[in-house]
Amino acid sequence: MRNASVARSRLQPRWTGWLFISIAVLLICAFYFYPMIQALLLSFKTGTGAQIHYTGFDNYERLFSDKVFKTALKNTFLFLIIQVPVMIVLALFISVLLNDSKLKFKGFFRTAIFLPCVTSLVAYSVVFKYLFGNDGLINKLFLNLHLIHDPIQWITDPFWAKITIIIAITWRWTGYNMIFYLSALQNIDNSIYEAARIDGASPIRQFFKITVPLLKPIILFTSITSTIGTLQLFDEVVNITKGGPGNATMSISQYIYNLSFKYTPDFGYAATVSYSIVVLIILLSFIQFKAAGDSK
Repeated sequence: MRNASVARSRLQPRWTGWLFISIAVLLICAFYFYPMIQALLLSFKTGTGAQIHYTGFDNYERLFSDKVFKTALKNTFLFLIIQVPVMIVLALFISVLLNDSKLKFKGFFRTAIFLPCVTSLVAYSVVFKYLFGNDGLINKLFLNLHLIHDPIQWITDPFWAKITIIIAITWRWTGYNMIFYLSALQNIDNSIYEAARIDGASPIRQFFKITVPLLKPIILFTSITSTIGTLQLFDEVVNITKGGPGNATMSISQYIYNLSFKYTPDFGYAATVSYSIVVLIILLSFIQFKAAGDSK
């Protein structure tokens, strides 16, 4: 009898723990995994309304010959390979500066740089649209400083439209990554830097030989999250350039939206394009893990 009561007392904490997380697990399954499975099944269908039916891999075959999808994919990758490295390096540089114990008003600077992250995506996108308009503040400033002779077509020129999107994303998300680096820097023992200074290491050498290696896990984390965010880019493109001019800035997420709600609704093919983002995220995350030398 005593052994049975001991066994029950040992099992009780386990069941209590499962009871606490059961509601969260059910909600995650209902609102995350179930829609994901349904979207995967939907990607094998075509048609509208009650006329939807299975077509096998037709949607996936269409994907490889879709010129609009290829354009959206190229644009998204262009944003990715330019904006993510710039943002990561900038966030790392700013975090090192703001971690200096001799710097005054650190709280103000940290808040100011992080503040764009909590602004509304739509609101800040609209502000950027007007700032970079033909008669916007940026063009007026450059004209007054005599840096340009004619207004730059930030929104209507394919090249400058891409630059505008990259600037907007970098402005909003640099502070987000900066917070992670600041948290990690404050956990590095100052005695490591003191020993390096005694050995004659310059600040630049300390940065590359101490700071960067110790921040490697955080750099990997922010690189992956930034990659995922850029592959899902939507609000900035829709509100600043509307994907134009001529699909020059259309992202994959905007193309999914157009397939679902703007063009003739084709939810099956939209689900197929959605799963292309899933595949890209998995592949790029795997590559980043390998490039960082993480074998786990």
